[in-house]
Amino acid sequence: MFLLHEDDNLGIFLYVFLLSAGYYLWRRWTSNDNLSAADLAGKYIFITGCDSGFGHLAARTFDKKGFRVIAACLTENGAASLRAAASKQLQTVFLNVTDVNNVSLVAESVKKEVGEKGLWGLINNAGQMGPSAPTDWLNIEHFREPIEVNLIGLINVTLNMLPLVKKAKGRIVNISSIGGCVAICSGGYCPSKFGVEAFNDSLRRDMKAFGVNVSCVQPGLFNTPLSDKTKVWERKLNIWNELPSDIKKQYGEDYLAKDAEKKEQLVQRFQNTDLSLVVKCMEHAIMSRRPRIRYSAGRDANVFWIPLSYMPAFLQDYVLMKNKAKLVDPTAG
Repeated sequence: MFLLHEDDNLGIFLYVFLLSAGYYLWRRWTSNDNLSAADLAGKYIFITGCDSGFGHLAARTFDKKGFRVIAACLTENGAASLRAAASKQLQTVFLNVTDVNNVSLVAESVKKEVGEKGLWGLINNAGQMGPSAPTDWLNIEHFREPIEVNLIGLINVTLNMLPLVKKAKGRIVNISSIGGCVAICSGGYCPSKFGVEAFNDSLRRDMKAFGVNVSCVQPGLFNTPLSDKTKVWERKLNIWNELPSDIKKQYGEDYLAKDAEKKEQLVQRFQNTDLSLVVKCMEHAIMSRRPRIRYSAGRDANVFWIPLSYMPAFLQDYVLMKNKAKLVDPTAG
């Protein structure tokens, strides 16, 4: 039987002691991490994509905390719904992040509103799923839609608002996705989110010298209008109906139904319903003295998708391919 020497026991004790002490000090250091109410009073926050989902809840949450929220909505119905649920202090603006002139005009109006205070918080939340279907079903326009909104739009809004954030030495929060860590579906959504991750990293490094903190939030699978399964199914069906006959023969007439069943099983296993998990990450990034570089939101993100992103490619392929329906005859045509 193997016995530890006295020196070995002492080494293990010291290791456990230092580990415990480090954890205790870290908890003490972060237990009172938020900036004071006086520090945050009257600060401006600009949030995109506030019609529904994360953006809608975030706008209401920061409004209740006393921030001067400027909420960007794509539709008047979305703006009206938000105004009805918030205080009179909250302002809404119409914003299509893919419209360069619209973004420029909104940035000018925000500049006039915030004045010398600058913009304490910019939360780039606006997003678009786009069609999710096998790559050989898609054309370049299918890819362009989510990339224009999720990546190009996000970058353009950031560039226009950046001088105001620098003036306030404020915070930028970019909403990415676990789809920016692992390519969980085909189409333009994941490429757009991988791009957000890269832009977030370079922006964070560039802004350090100006005292601007840049954070990224990676939500898992959440039940929001972005991932409405009826709309996802309808878009996929419309694409299927336009496919040439040889591709339909390769996949099989019942491919859509089988694939939808696989996807539904995945959603039931992993989908989160509590949107506040994502908003709490935004809160910490905006209100903490020491915001994190990245936040992962949702149990599935923390225990499955993020760990999967660090695994070898062949393991990722194996896991994700199990959630795809099999083709009837790949050689047909």
